[in-house]
Amino acid sequence: MSSKHVRKMLRRMASGEPVEVAPAIATLTKLSRLAFIAQQFGYEYADIRQGGGPQGDGYVLLIVPDPSPEARARAERNRTAYPDAGDGGALPPLDPEAVEILKARITFDITAKYTDRQRILMTAVGAVPLALPIGFGLGAGVTAVVITVAVWAAVMALVPVGITVNRRYRTKHAALLQAAGFTPVTDSTGRMRYMPPGGQPPGHGNPFATGA
Repeated sequence: MSSKHVRKMLRRMASGEPVEVAPAIATLTKLSRLAFIAQQFGYEYADIRQGGGPQGDGYVLLIVPDPSPEARARAERNRTAYPDAGDGGALPPLDPEAVEILKARITFDITAKYTDRQRILMTAVGAVPLALPIGFGLGAGVTAVVITVAVWAAVMALVPVGITVNRRYRTKHAALLQAAGFTPVTDSTGRMRYMPPGGQPPGHGNPFATGA
């Protein structure tokens, strides 16, 4: 976890507004650790989406202020204990168990972002610009069309595999969250999310609509 990313995140959190975090290389472990540090200073993990990184294929993490008394008290303690955190100073130590729970929440949200039908439709549309250059690059006329259709069909044949893997990840991380006391709730967009006991999905509607 780069200290540069932590400093940037903490400085933006000083605004008290929702903050988007999008490191150039945003692994789930890195984002989970950043979310944990944000929790230590009065923010909470809200959601994740794709669109980060130089190519737009990375992840963007959304964190929002946590108004609970517990979060405010924790933030005050850590601001006192780590006054230079935003300037590259010492940070609160990572809690491996808490980081793993955050990673499970983030992973579940990624796998539950779209329904199986939506994934099939997106793949069908996305496979067209992939198949066309191959087909017309290897042939012309009817031959090019046949190759294009064959490539498109080959890509679509992999969809069931991807859906199966996605379901396994979703089930695995849902079980981890349930074992940790998290409960499934449906947010205002109809998505299933896992929240701590008594918790509710942060924000309303699409939380990225108010991202900083």
